[in-house]
Amino acid sequence: MNEKQTSLATFRRFSQYLRHFKLAFLVSAIGMIGYALLDALVIAQLKPLIDDSLGGGNYEFLRMAAWFVVPIFILRGLFNFMGTYTLGWIGNKVVMNFRQQLFEHYLHLPVSFHDSNSAGSLISKVIYDTEQVANAAGKALATMVREGAFVVGLLIAMFYYSWQLSLVFLLIGPAVALVVSVVSKRFRKVSRSIQDAMGNLTANVEQAVKGHKVVLMFGGQDKEQRKFAQRNNYNRQQVMKLLVAQILSVSSIQIIASIALAVVLYIASVPQMVEHLTPGIFTQVVVNMIMLLKPLKQLTTINSDFQRGMAACSSIFDILDRATEKDSGVVSLQKAQGNIRFDKVDFTYPGKEQHALRDISFDLSHGQTLALVGRSGSGKSTISSLITRFYQPDHGTITLDEQDIQQLNLKDLRRQFALVSQQVILFSDTIANNIAYGADNATREQIIEAARTAHVLEFSDNFPLGLDTQVGENGLMLSGGQRQRIAIARAILTNAPVLILDEATSALDTESERLIQDALDVLQQGRTSIVIAHRLSTIEKADQILVIEQGEIIEQGDHQSLLAKDGHYASLHQMQFMESK
Repeated sequence: MNEKQTSLATFRRFSQYLRHFKLAFLVSAIGMIGYALLDALVIAQLKPLIDDSLGGGNYEFLRMAAWFVVPIFILRGLFNFMGTYTLGWIGNKVVMNFRQQLFEHYLHLPVSFHDSNSAGSLISKVIYDTEQVANAAGKALATMVREGAFVVGLLIAMFYYSWQLSLVFLLIGPAVALVVSVVSKRFRKVSRSIQDAMGNLTANVEQAVKGHKVVLMFGGQDKEQRKFAQRNNYNRQQVMKLLVAQILSVSSIQIIASIALAVVLYIASVPQMVEHLTPGIFTQVVVNMIMLLKPLKQLTTINSDFQRGMAACSSIFDILDRATEKDSGVVSLQKAQGNIRFDKVDFTYPGKEQHALRDISFDLSHGQTLALVGRSGSGKSTISSLITRFYQPDHGTITLDEQDIQQLNLKDLRRQFALVSQQVILFSDTIANNIAYGADNATREQIIEAARTAHVLEFSDNFPLGLDTQVGENGLMLSGGQRQRIAIARAILTNAPVLILDEATSALDTESERLIQDALDVLQQGRTSIVIAHRLSTIEKADQILVIEQGEIIEQGDHQSLLAKDGHYASLHQMQFMESK
């Protein structure tokens, strides 16, 4: 499919969003066309004004015109309000729908998509790209309809009074269409570059703001400023390219129109034409041609907005066409016992060649604790991602209570797991609402009990609003240990049969680690637990320990048996034991 066909397909798809506003479009069309035709009608009165009234002494026409001027401008204002307000309303409704659809689609896209796209770029599509669509749906369409109707009205008046002089416009029409076609392609290409540049700019700002402490700590201000300046300048260059295309297109069309005007003036000087021309007809045709320059300029200028809107639509549709997370499961599951089995599981991340996991097999019974040990990047967290179906294994099977997890309903499957990780995600809300996230039916008493068990009340009671204290973006108002305790309280309230602890106590001070470990001990009671551990002292009581190296199990057993093997686990344990002295 070539670019023209792609653009046409994009417009057709975009028009589907406008079908819901047929009545509003009818009202706006009446307003826009009425506004334009009134202007054309007023200008068309030049001929009778000059020939009949001023030239012929018929002053009744002037007196009648005096009575109609004010009502005509009142009606013109009403038409303008009808068209402009209604199209503005349509544009804002369309952009609202686009933003809602994009946001909802983001929430249902697979983890692999979010891993490969920056948050800043995705935010830019919701904020910037949709705004370009609003301009296309509102401002651009308003100008196209209003100025298009004005051009048609002026041409009708010209042909009515002197079709001979007006025929020249049939000659310049193809030239104007050629300019618009060529420039439209340029507009679309540059508009896509601007959208990509805006995505990079947004991503740059997001990273710098989120990593502000790191920037300050390592003196990265100059580096970030240079990086932003480079991307900011690139965005400026793309906008200037669009502006140059606009200027050249407007100038080209106005030059073509001026040639037509010159031809008309020359033809009007021919003796055969002079015999049929009156001062009113000549003035009418020339004024109409001069008046045509402004709407032609606006139609060409607004073409850039329209093409930017279509380029934005194409970008948005590209996201909306991405396949959402597949849910092939047909089996419902209310609450699992917690028996988990991996059977010869292999997995490779999308776009990678090296296996992240290879031939992973283990059995974990209800109430048991499985610990995963290994260096960073060995594949420990990948195992938990496969259990929750964030990714699909290349080979092998994973079962929960002897049921292949691929057959389980996705929401039912994930409801069986509670996750507490080192990187705690909190929302800009109260402590209580963060604890109750995902547990919509939780009572206040249940939230308080979960907070008490997780030692959250020990610090929340020091705040004036207690559990109703706002935590700030991602809990920045709290310490790492406090965020961890909120995450544990959330897991307690979830009451899931399987618990995943992803280095939940690493990088914490001794006091916080003691409180959190105490809360985790309570949380693990009666639950199947998968613990991704850095500190081996926290997993000595685990029923099974898997030592993972480059995606493969190199040792397997409990704490005592692995020490007795005097292998990799024993060496790691000895190293940490010596460090703790």
